Amino acid sequence: MGGGHEFEGAGLAVIDQPRSSRGIVLGDNVWLGTGAKVLDGVTIGNDVVVGANAVVNADLPDGAIAAGVPARVLRHRTES
Repeated sequence: MGGGHEFEGAGLAVIDQPRSSRGIVLGDNVWLGTGAKVLDGVTIGNDVVVGANAVVNADLPDGAIAAGVPARVLRHRTES
């Protein structure tokens, strides 16, 4: 589940301000390494591997292998 809080209202605690969420979409057969974070609004395709502690802030295509902060596609999985 993605989401966050609005924070423009200076006189109101952030927790009491409206929440926004575009959601996260995970395809089939996705593997997220330990500590990986997927930010709100991201779509991850099918058969994707995301490395440990990566921060995914943009969509990842089918078959991608991604890692880093921010996550970048390092290569693509191939079918045998």
